[in-house]
Amino acid sequence: MVKLGFDNSKYVEMQSAKILERIEMFGNKLYLEFGGKLFDDYHASRVLPGFEPDSKIKMLSQLKDHAEILIVINSNDIEKNKCRSDLGITYDLDVLRLIDIFKKQGFYVGSVVLTRFAEQATVLAFKKRLELLGIKVYKHYEIAGYPSEVEKIVSDEGYGKNEFVVTTRPLVVVTAPGPGSGKMATCLSQLYHENKRGVKAGYAKYETFPVWNLPLNHPVNVAYEAATADLNDMNMIDPFHLDAYGKMAVNYNRDVEIFPVLSAMMKKIMGESPYKSPTDMGVNMAGYCIVDEEVVNKASKQEIIRRYYNAMLEVRKGTIGKDVVSKIEILMQKMNISINDRTVVRYALEKEAATGAPACALELPTGEILTGKTGKLLGASAAALLNALKVLGGISDEVELISSTVIEPIQKLKVNHMGSVNPRLHTDEILLSLAVCAATDEKAKIALEQLSKLKGTEFHSSVILSSVDEMTLKKLGINVTFEPKRRADTSISDKSCN
Repeated sequence: MVKLGFDNSKYVEMQSAKILERIEMFGNKLYLEFGGKLFDDYHASRVLPGFEPDSKIKMLSQLKDHAEILIVINSNDIEKNKCRSDLGITYDLDVLRLIDIFKKQGFYVGSVVLTRFAEQATVLAFKKRLELLGIKVYKHYEIAGYPSEVEKIVSDEGYGKNEFVVTTRPLVVVTAPGPGSGKMATCLSQLYHENKRGVKAGYAKYETFPVWNLPLNHPVNVAYEAATADLNDMNMIDPFHLDAYGKMAVNYNRDVEIFPVLSAMMKKIMGESPYKSPTDMGVNMAGYCIVDEEVVNKASKQEIIRRYYNAMLEVRKGTIGKDVVSKIEILMQKMNISINDRTVVRYALEKEAATGAPACALELPTGEILTGKTGKLLGASAAALLNALKVLGGISDEVELISSTVIEPIQKLKVNHMGSVNPRLHTDEILLSLAVCAATDEKAKIALEQLSKLKGTEFHSSVILSSVDEMTLKKLGINVTFEPKRRADTSISDKSCN
């Protein structure tokens, strides 16, 4: 088992209580902007071992009867087919995915808001699609002079032109498929309309990172800065909080920079601003739930290195500039770490040098390092995966879990009928083959039962993985990195949004 540094049960309890407290503060009507991912928050689970990727949705489940979901999407993102790189789907399709997931979890999805709406043809088609599914859709428009011209924005010519979103629950959770969707603007527009109707609604923000009550240079907060290096986000001491309370609190530059404008807007809407600092707006309780500082620090430093490798890959693809890599390198120097602190890197590269072919390494929770080499039947990652399952299941290395008589027909199918130029089995194909063998072979069954033990383990490949291998390993909870180079004799393509 991977050591835990975060108490998830305590977090769910404290977080839900804090949100209820904030609802009561505003007379039973709160618009809560959810930053980051509402579920599938794998960054949080990596830097805070013990934090479950669905912790936020579990927490909200305790408030289910009080809450409704409002999803916001930027119309320009629909028109440009903007893509979620982690899922490989466009933002509009992610909205549909989010609606399905929320409904299956028993949440009430009240509506979708199309921000920056300008009668775009693709947006109108998406609007019609949502309405055919029974989802209420509202249009919000771009406001000239936003966000600096407060007098104009907070008027009938600004927020007043937006359609008022009818909500029925005390807690309105405002979420989106990605950044830049217009969540905050939607919340403030709603406050404007609610107050005009005599409802003294409030606003709060729920961002997990940076963790406001951890030091500025805490590894958890530095890992967040590495994760957002391409957005030019920067952690900083909240000067408004320090001035108002004489206490240090960490926030990030965009919230600090916009706070004077935001405060002025709330003052104009509500008569006075309920907050003295951007930190005041937040409700995040994650910092109170760290139970092992050493575990969390180590995990966060590993995440910084992983972000470095990810940035190197994105530079190779041409999606970001080298300046992003430089920023992360500076953060690594600040934490006094390098790629040498990621043990699996050295083992993977040494294995490649010894075999003359792509190789990989996997570090088990015990600290034991296993390697995988490229063979005639298996790719390196599939070989490493099988090696790990053998070790975890106490199965001798000599045992053949999957017979070549099973593998070879699959290879022929791939090459002769599926158009594949690579006959070696990927990790998903190996797992399916192992599952078939487990029906009649006890050792294969034992090996298959070890899969849950791989969650939180570390993996590195000497070459870029195929998208199927990368996704399979990540689905198992394995933390994956790889060198930003390709194997010369393969036709692996970059993962893209189709």
